[in-house]
Amino acid sequence: MVMKIRTEGFKELDDALGELSKAAGKGVLRRALLSAAQPMAALAKSYAPDDPNTGGFDLKSSIIAGTRLSRAQTKAHRKMFRDDRAAVEVFVGPGPLPQAIQQEFGNINHGPQPYLRPAFDQDARALVDRLGEELADEVTKSVARARRRALKG
Repeated sequence: MVMKIRTEGFKELDDALGELSKAAGKGVLRRALLSAAQPMAALAKSYAPDDPNTGGFDLKSSIIAGTRLSRAQTKAHRKMFRDDRAAVEVFVGPGPLPQAIQQEFGNINHGPQPYLRPAFDQDARALVDRLGEELADEVTKSVARARRRALKG
C-alpha cells in the first residue's frame, strides 16, 4: 500500500525554526509531534482487544505516544536507522510487551487482532493535519518568546 500526502509550508517552518536555538527547535518539534500523536494512540487503545484473562498483560494501558523505547526496541531501531540522524522521533504503540505483537499479527494458536494498523489507516492523514497546526502554534509561540528574550538581554 502506498500513501501519498501533500505537505506545504516546510520552507517557512525551516526559516522560523532557524530563529530558535537547536534545543528550542527540538523542543518545539517534540511537543508538536507528541500532541499530534495522542489521538492515534487513543484510537489504537480503542481497537485493542480487551481480554481479562491475560494474567497481568494489559495491552490497552500500555499503548502510548512517547519518545522513548525499551532497550530491545532501541537496539532494533538503531540497526534499522543506523545512518539516519533524525532530530526528533515520536513512537506510538505498546510498551515492551511481546504479547502485543502476537495480538496484532496472530500466531499458530489464534488469529490476528489488529489494533495499530487500523488506527494508523484511519488517522494518518488527520495526524499530518494536526501536526501542521501544532507546529504552527508551537513555532509561533517559541519565536515570539525568543524575540522577547532577545529584546530584554
